[in-house]
Amino acid sequence: MAENQKPVPIRPAPEDDPVRPGPMVGDLPLGNDPQSIRRRIEAMEQVLERSFVIPGLGRPVGLDAIIGLVPVVGDIIAMGMGAYIVWEARNLKMPKWKLLRMAGNVVFDSAVGAVPVVGDVFDFMFRSNSRNLRIVRKHLDKHHPHTKVIDQ
Repeated sequence: MAENQKPVPIRPAPEDDPVRPGPMVGDLPLGNDPQSIRRRIEAMEQVLERSFVIPGLGRPVGLDAIIGLVPVVGDIIAMGMGAYIVWEARNLKMPKWKLLRMAGNVVFDSAVGAVPVVGDVFDFMFRSNSRNLRIVRKHLDKHHPHTKVIDQ
């Protein structure tokens, strides 16, 4: 840098700058504390079960039902994403019987979802990930009440 040039101060990017966006709104915590795990499970459940609403029906649908339309591979991917929620629940040190119940929900959803046509309709109706989220929330509300979130 030449002697007569002044350094240019670096400003944070404005919110609407397409080149360098600011921090993402949906950043998820990386910790192993119950609050972080709860937020990650809730985010995964939303992606899998309630990503968007079908026009006309007003029913929310997510990736679980959509990728389930792809034969075999889609069902395997959906099962893996559902298993992630069970794995996160294991990180909470939940009782084995609750983990087995959650795993049973995922396996049942995947087994029936693998049946052509009938399985696709079933994926649309049976929400194993929402059921598993309910199990986790119940556990956290009882054993870690400080993680409770008031729904609006």
